[in-house]
Amino acid sequence: MKSILLIGVNRFGAFLAEQFFSLGHQIMAVDKEEERISRILPLVTDARIGDSTDAAFLKSLGIGSYDVCIVTIGEDFQSSLETTSLLKELGGRLVISRADREVQAKFMLRNGADEVINPEKQIAEWAAIRYGSNHILDYVKLDEEHAIFEVPIPKAWEGKSISEIDIRRRYGINIMAVRERGHMDLTVTPDTVLWNNQSLLVLGKRKAIQKCFRI
Repeated sequence: MKSILLIGVNRFGAFLAEQFFSLGHQIMAVDKEEERISRILPLVTDARIGDSTDAAFLKSLGIGSYDVCIVTIGEDFQSSLETTSLLKELGGRLVISRADREVQAKFMLRNGADEVINPEKQIAEWAAIRYGSNHILDYVKLDEEHAIFEVPIPKAWEGKSISEIDIRRRYGINIMAVRERGHMDLTVTPDTVLWNNQSLLVLGKRKAIQKCFRI
């Protein structure tokens, strides 16, 4: 369980609060709008109404006591930038800020953000890859070269074992898990036999995965 300071609880911030709550984390929510704080109260441990660009207000929250500080202010970049900078100055351990454009991300990183997230860009990339092919069930980007794909079992692999397919040697791809009827089996061995009602979670270079599975 982590202690999380969540600044900005409009739509994206509210979704984050819901997910953190479901995972059992402690959340302090901050927003200058009373209505937003009222809506989020059932999902957070504590909440404060205030201006996050006010250094005295932020200091009163005890910034150094939180494991993660997340700034999700989307409608006011200047406030988001100032908040990010203040959080780092006040001892934020891990400061994560939202940016909607690349130039904003650069400013955030220069002014205290340890990491930057761009929800719309990330979802757009995921959706384009996921729905742009008939052979991808899910996708997680790891860096510019590597990713995790969930793909159906190719017809030519049905009834064969992992060792017979040998995609690690041939393509440098690792099979992480096998999914069948919603159940994820992580105990994959060279003797695991694959069938057409299963899917694979594979890890490797994106180009290698695309070539192997003809994506």
